[in-house]
Amino acid sequence: MPLLFFLLALLSLTSETRYVTAGNADTAQNLLRVSCSRARYRTLCVKSLSPLALSAKTPADLARASVTVCLDRAQNASGFVSRLANIRNVSKREKAALQDCVEVLSDSVNELRRTLSALQHVRAGNFRWQMSNAQTWVSAALTDVDTCVDGFQSVSGVVKTALRKRMRHVARVTSNTLYLINRAAAAHTGNR
Repeated sequence: MPLLFFLLALLSLTSETRYVTAGNADTAQNLLRVSCSRARYRTLCVKSLSPLALSAKTPADLARASVTVCLDRAQNASGFVSRLANIRNVSKREKAALQDCVEVLSDSVNELRRTLSALQHVRAGNFRWQMSNAQTWVSAALTDVDTCVDGFQSVSGVVKTALRKRMRHVARVTSNTLYLINRAAAAHTGNR
């Protein structure tokens, strides 16, 4: 959660100050509802982005907010898996799967950081390039989460259950993030 506040503060320092009025709040909430209406996990999309949506004026703003939320969730999941990997009474198979999961989640976090950086530096001249990079990195982050879960196919027990629940949530947030990035790219080119 501290990272989320840091990133929000960083975003506010790098962008112009925006004053939120009742009309702007309604517009932002409408953008959120419309943007999330076709997301695979609509309710989660709205719920996870509502706290950040007040300053969103464009689909690209909403995509950046979604990456911020996704990065926070991925970092929390990575910490959770790291703690599980250090439990002494897990089987060798579980320990190996957890260590693999820690590695791929670290990759996922790095890919999401790169995505956020790319989206913060989008300009008219590099829009397609940066959006393409963002789409690639978020897609890779989603694959990493799936890879972590796949490593537990032959493992059973409490560790698998706890991990699957956490990873399912991260995968859903990441899926929504990829959708919102694709939507922002389409809106820029006029293909809403």
